[in-house]
Parts: sequence; C-alpha cells; structure tokens
Amino acid sequence: MTAPAVAAPGHPAAPGRVSIARGYRFEVVKLLSQWRIRLLVLACWLAPALFVAGVSVQSTLPTDTLFGRWMHATGWAGPLVTLGFAGTWVLPLLTSVVAGDVFASEDRLGTWRHLLVVVRSPRRIFAAKVLAGLTVILLLVTGLAVSGTLGGLLAVGNQPLVGLDGRLLTPGDAATGVLLAWACVLAPTLALAGIGFLGSVALGRSPVGLLLPALVALAMQLAQTLPLPVAVRLALPGDAFTGWKGLFTSPAQLTPLLIGIAVSLLWAVTATALAHVLFLRRDFTNPTDDGSARRALTTGALPLAGLLGVTVAVVAATTTATGSGIEQTKVERALATEFAHLYRMQTRQLHRPAVTEARLRTAAACSKAGVQDGARGPGNDWRCVVSWHLPGVTATGSAVYQLDITADGRFVADGDGPKEVNGYFLVRTPAGDAPNPLWQFDGDVELLSTSAKG
Repeated sequence: MTAPAVAAPGHPAAPGRVSIARGYRFEVVKLLSQWRIRLLVLACWLAPALFVAGVSVQSTLPTDTLFGRWMHATGWAGPLVTLGFAGTWVLPLLTSVVAGDVFASEDRLGTWRHLLVVVRSPRRIFAAKVLAGLTVILLLVTGLAVSGTLGGLLAVGNQPLVGLDGRLLTPGDAATGVLLAWACVLAPTLALAGIGFLGSVALGRSPVGLLLPALVALAMQLAQTLPLPVAVRLALPGDAFTGWKGLFTSPAQLTPLLIGIAVSLLWAVTATALAHVLFLRRDFTNPTDDGSARRALTTGALPLAGLLGVTVAVVAATTTATGSGIEQTKVERALATEFAHLYRMQTRQLHRPAVTEARLRTAAACSKAGVQDGARGPGNDWRCVVSWHLPGVTATGSAVYQLDITADGRFVADGDGPKEVNGYFLVRTPAGDAPNPLWQFDGDVELLSTSAKG
C-alpha cells in the first residue's frame, strides 16, 4: 500500500483518500450500469405483478404454495405467494448475481490496482462494495414485494385474508402481516449476501464463488425437507424463509421466527467479517492472487460450520425443542382450532344461524400410519376425525380429514366426508363462487413451545 501524500508548507494539499460515501456512490452506479442488474431490477418490479394478475384470472390456482388457494378471494394472497416462490428460488439467485460478483468482477477485469490507486484504502473499498451490493439487493427485494402487492390488489381487491388458523384477517391486519413477512425474509437474504461476499473474495474469478449463495440455499432447502430435529432446523440461516408463516396464526408463532432471524443475522455478520479479513490479507501486488479453494475452506467454510454447531447447541439448550416438533396433541389442537374458524365462515356463507367457536366445542382425534397414541413426525399418512356440537342439537357432528404434514409444520387438510360438510361444492361469496372452505385448507403446527426449559 502507498502512504497518502503529505503536503509541504506553502503548497496545496495532495488529494486524500476517497471517502466511503464517494466510493459507495461509485459502486452503486457501477452495479446499476451492468445490463444484467438492470434487467433484474426491471423484472423484480414488473414480473410479480404480471404473474399475480395472470394467476388471479385463471381457473386453476397454485394450491401447493401457501395462500395460493385464496388468490381468487383477496389481493393480499398474491404477495405471499410471491414471497414463497422468492424465498425458494428468486432471492438466492439475486444474491448470487449481486453479492457473489461484486468483488470477483474486479478480478475478471484486472482493475484492483487501479481502484487501490484512487481509493488508497482496502477497508474503504470493502465497505463501499458491501454497502452498494446490499443497496441493490434491497432495491430488488422491495420491487418483488411492491409489485406482487400492487398486482394482487389491482386484480382482486382489498379483501380479508384467511390465516393459517382459519381466522379471517381484516385488510389492515393482512397488510401488516404481508409487510412483516417481507421484512422478515430480509434477514436470511442478508445471510446469503454475506456468504456471497465471502465467496466472491475467497474464490476470486472462479464461477463457484458466484454460485455459492445459490448452492448454500439449495443445500438448506434440501435439509428443510428432511425430518430434522427442531434445534437443527432453527439453527439453519434459511429457516426464516419459511418461518414467516407463523405471523398468520393467532397467537403469532414468534419464537421460532425470532430465532431464525437472529441466526440469519449472525450468519450475515460472521460471513461478511470473514470476507473482510480475507480481503485485507490479500496481496494486491500479485495479479495471480485472486483466491484459492484452500483459503475458502480454512477461513470461510470451517468457521461457518463451527457457527452452525454453536447455534444448534444454544437453541437446544435454551428452548424446549425436541424431535421434529410435530406431535399428535399439537396436530389435533391446530386442526380443531382451524376447523372451528372455517366452520363459522362456511355457516356465514351458507346463511345458516351464526355460532361461535366456543359453542361448537370442536375437538380432533388424529392417528398416523396406524399409530393411535403418541403419533409424531411429518408425512402424508395422518388421518384425523374432527367432532363438534351445534347448539340445540344432541347429535355430535364429525368429519374425516387426511393430512399431509411437511417437515416445517405446514399441513394440507383434505376433506374425506361427509360430503355436505367437507366435500367439494361451490358457495356464493361477495367475491364470487368459491370452493367450500372446509374442503381443503392449509394450516400450521407449532414446532416449538414458547415456554423455556425448567
């Protein structure tokens, strides 16, 4: 490094180091001048609106995605469907293109020495590049959220949204939930961005560095499909990509979500700090020194693997996390609660006498693959019988459901009779004809108890 020039007495001062603010503006302009970044910005601000508006007028809906079955009923389902898809595929790819290339591009172009001559401080260069990368990523995420929301509201309207416990959320509550859900996924996005910065610095012009955030996200997605212990699941930096669903239950399942956000932010800070250490240790006088696999392993992968082990131990020691978290009593409670709320909705849609959840006294009895007591774990072999009581009627009503529960606690309940209760038929609603709300619906099993270990 060359020391800054010192002005002699009576002579004008030599130009000093470029400030972080000036470097930041330069890096932002440099990023936005790239055609692929401009295309991404345009796509993020237009594509979700077109997608949501297009799906909202079709006869088939993406029912395999959370809130996809409600896209004909409310515009607030659109941004949540967009969020589910973005967390799985879009955000990892965006962080790869931006964060994974922000340092490596200088290696490909061979411009490091020119940049150092102008800025004269590796620390300022690092800070400017990281801040510029995060700014562009924030612009892209904001575009996805705003575009999906506007597309849904313009195509369907500002209608109430059915939560994952069957409660009908007012448009104001739905708007708050959507805003918080998108805000929550910023944390795992920052974690992937930190990993992208680390890969970009450690691996230089190697294409592996560019793909590292996407590869890590893919590995986390594969892990999330496995029946992992709750402590391991919550310790993964990508858990908050799905944990936002806890915002749409009452009471909100905040403990797993807050743990997931904290873990993601810890990964973001750690990965960025490791990238900073590697960047400062680099020999910029050697044009062939643009990263190595060994350096990436010893200074990048191993510390992050140690961080994963520490977070798993901390989560296991400070929470009541046991097993997969999917237990028979939790499934029965979640299903009974949601059925009661949706039964009230069906009653109102069919213009029947109103009834409250308390007077219904809804209960559920579930079994899994022939296990009557103590059933646990994800799977599509859950069978539940829901019972309820109508005021003034001595007979007990009952309905059968087949449940498919995924490893993250989401379940899809499929009505299996009687047909007049949870079979398929259309009911007239203010938004038009819609399927019987008790026929098929999404729910959520709380994996983690809010009480601490005693």
